[in-house]
Amino acid sequence: MPEPRPVLLGSPSQVERHEVTDAAARAAGAAGDVRAALALAGDLGGRVPAPGTGRTAHAWSALASVAAADLTVARTLEPHLDALAILEQAGEPAPSGTWGVFAAEGPGEPLRAAPDGSAYVLTGRKHWCSLGSVLDHALISAWVGEERQLFAVDLQQDAVTAVPGTWVARGLVAVDSGPLDLAGARARAVGPPGWYLERPGFAWGGIGVAAVWFGGAVGIARRMLAASASRPPDQVALMHLGAVDAQLHAARCVLEQAAHAVDAGTLGGADGWRAALRVREVVALAAEDVLGRAAHGLGPGPLATDEEHSRRVADLELYLRQWHAERDQAALGEALLRSGPSGW
Repeated sequence: MPEPRPVLLGSPSQVERHEVTDAAARAAGAAGDVRAALALAGDLGGRVPAPGTGRTAHAWSALASVAAADLTVARTLEPHLDALAILEQAGEPAPSGTWGVFAAEGPGEPLRAAPDGSAYVLTGRKHWCSLGSVLDHALISAWVGEERQLFAVDLQQDAVTAVPGTWVARGLVAVDSGPLDLAGARARAVGPPGWYLERPGFAWGGIGVAAVWFGGAVGIARRMLAASASRPPDQVALMHLGAVDAQLHAARCVLEQAAHAVDAGTLGGADGWRAALRVREVVALAAEDVLGRAAHGLGPGPLATDEEHSRRVADLELYLRQWHAERDQAALGEALLRSGPSGW
């Protein structure tokens, strides 16, 4: 296996370059191993800066570099870092251990929260709880009356139960994202009702996910480049390589621009959400194009015989479904009509 290389955004210092290179190497060593990925997340949580603190490009470089090495590790690291950033933004303590963020809404009756003295209790089922059975803590959204609020929950308490047998995915196989049942689980409020979705960091976290997609696409592009080094590429292979390079360049540019804007304090409120929709669109479409061109250019061989490549393809295809595709495009169009075009 070739030595993992960093995926760098912006103009990193030598120290930052070394940190990201080390993170990529450690991610490659933990590939596909959730326990090793959790240990790495716990270590990097105290080293990778939160977005908006002046080193956003470095934070997203770390995510992209880990993703280029292994998407299981990235899927473990990204929500851990997001949870720590949310707690920091809320001015709340972050007990030691590994963290997740469970804020998606699923079918059926939503998770409910009720006050209980100075704390809350959570009752119901929460869907899409990645690694909920093995994490120490999570930030979980629940409904308090007609409003959504965020809560810090100790997942090791007896009132929290992982629902077995629901995760049948062929991508991110080791990152079980089935539901949790909470039966009066004790919880601590993080921010007032509505704060989680309204804070600037919500959009920044969404762009961080796009940095992971970018890294995953880089990993696939590197496999295409390696194939061209093993035998002389024909004109079609060169065409695919050229198109992939342009797509990744576009994705890198929007991520770098967004990182600069976050640190400059210009991506808050509606501007931040619109930027997140734009960046995620550009990066997701680039990643989907890389997947398609890799399939056409490499043929069935690597998918059938190269475990690392076939796992990365399956992982990235599932990971990209966190982009809401046409629904996000419609949301961006709605924002355009509401506030007018920006830059064109």
